[in-house]
This record gives sequence, structure tokens and C-alpha cells, in this order.
Amino acid sequence: MLPGFWRVVGMIGLALWLGGCASQVDAPQACTADDLSVPWQAVLPDVWVWSPPAVAEVSVRNGGFVLPVTAVVDGTRALVIDPGPHRQHGLRVRSSLRCQFGADVTAVVNTHAHAENVLANAAFAGSAAIWALPATARAMANRCPDCLQSLTGHVGAGTMQNTAIALPTHELVPGQVLPWGRYRFEVLPAEQGHTDADLLLWLPAERWLWAGGLTYQGRVPELAQGSLEGWLSALERMVARRPVGVVGASVSVVVNGQGIPPALTDTQRYLKALKQRVWSALDSGASPHDTAGLTLPAFAHWVGYGNRHGFNAQRAWRELEPTWMEQGASVRVP
Repeated sequence: MLPGFWRVVGMIGLALWLGGCASQVDAPQACTADDLSVPWQAVLPDVWVWSPPAVAEVSVRNGGFVLPVTAVVDGTRALVIDPGPHRQHGLRVRSSLRCQFGADVTAVVNTHAHAENVLANAAFAGSAAIWALPATARAMANRCPDCLQSLTGHVGAGTMQNTAIALPTHELVPGQVLPWGRYRFEVLPAEQGHTDADLLLWLPAERWLWAGGLTYQGRVPELAQGSLEGWLSALERMVARRPVGVVGASVSVVVNGQGIPPALTDTQRYLKALKQRVWSALDSGASPHDTAGLTLPAFAHWVGYGNRHGFNAQRAWRELEPTWMEQGASVRVP
């Protein structure tokens, strides 16, 4: 993902992080069965993804590992995208890449500021450049202390042991190209859907997209700090690129080489249905507290529906109500 990338990095400050922090990093250990058992799956040559064993919510059982981790291997170095929920997970990412591919992690990218994908930065602090959008770095600085406390409450102090907050050290800029090995990743304009700063990385030649938390499959999307309208607009722009594969909250590829990855359509279906339901409730004079009128039974079987849909409906209501009041009439949802 970032091969010649470090040549670019060198011109903008590579020396700052190459110079001195190796002593802060755990020394390499002998390979274990645990390292060799990590099921990295190739999605492109030299591009590997480790996906969670099941679509699930954060729990003690899964230790917060609910989002895929990507590794782009270039010889003896690797770039990791969204390293995971805690230091132990990051250490396993690091050691498994060394043992299975002979590659050391020298760069990390955080696509958005949520605990499940950024707290594993702790395993790479001082040994790798950590890249993110400036707004993501600011959000992490503001929210990560609370996120760390919350995730610890969900998965246990033992799992989160020695997980310290490691903020990004390098900024990504829309329009920038990150060369890594055989690939040239384009940094697309930041979106405001899942969070207030969602990073998209695009491989134009291969038509693969890294979408962070903007695409879901079989799991209810989380509006979090984002925007319903912004998310729908972001999805339209993603669909227009006609990707053959998307790595978001899951890995999704086109079926029989045609159409678009199902995660894009699934996420659109849910968010459009949510928008329509809220508009209908507003038209009918309902209150945002009339939760029965905001249900979406067609999605009730999706993971996280009970935990997250009600919150999404309330956020959507707050976002849409001012527009509805200005227009004074129902708006047809496309």
C-alpha cells in the first residue's frame, strides 16, 4: 500500500521516526503456533486481510476484534490498515506478519477514530509511522481516553492490559498518493458519515476500496458521530467508482464479477430505510420517543439491531427534523 511510499515519507519527515525509538518496542520473539495460525487471506497479490471469525458485536468473547485488519506486504516491510482493538491484538498482527511473511510493520493507517480499529496502535508506537487524517487525529486525542475506558468495560482489563493511547504521527491529505510496493493508494476526500472524518483509500487500477466504517454487511451500521445524509452521499460516490472489492466493517466483493460489492448495497438499504421511516414518522406527527414507529423489522435479524438501531433512529431524527420543518411537507426518499 505504501511501497515507494517511504520515498515520499522520507521527503516529509521519515527521519523523525526512523531515528530513535526501536528500544521502546518489544524485541522479536520466536514464532509460535498462535502466530502461524492467524488466517491471513489474500484479496490481491501481497494484500492480506485478517477477518474476525464471525459478524458480532464487541464482547469479552471476541476481545473487541470485530473489524478486519489489512496488511500490505512489500518485501520485508508491511503496511497495516486499522490494526485492531488493543495492544495484544496489535502484537499478534505484528508477530504473525513477521513469522508468516518475513515482514516488519513499518506503517499503520487509521481510517477513523473508533476504539476497535485504533487502540492496537499501542503495539506499533515508536516502530512505525502512524497515518491518519488530521480530523481523525484530533478526534482520537479528544475521545480515545473515554473509548479506552469503554472498551475495557466491554472486553475486560486483562485483554486491554498495557494498551496505551498512541496517536497518529503523520497526516494524510486528500489527493495524496501513498505508494507501497506494487500499489498506489489514492487518499480520497474525507467523508462525514460513520464519523466526522472517514478516510477512503482507493486503488484505481485494481478497483479496490478501503472504506473503514462506512460499509457493513449483516450488521447494523453505527451513525456514531456521523451524519445520515453525509453517509448516503458518501455511498453514492463509492458506488460511482464501481469497485470490485471493498474492505470496511467486512470484506465484500462483487458477485460473479458484476454489480457492486453487497456491503455497499446492504448499507444503502438500511440507511435509506431509516431515512424513510423517520420522514414517515415526522409526517404522521409522531414523537421521537415513539420508538415503536421507528422500528425496521426487515433488519431486525442483523447483528447489533437491538443495541444500535434505536440510537440510529434518534440521531437520524435530530438530523432530519430541521429540514422537514423548513420544507413543511414530506420529501420523497430516492
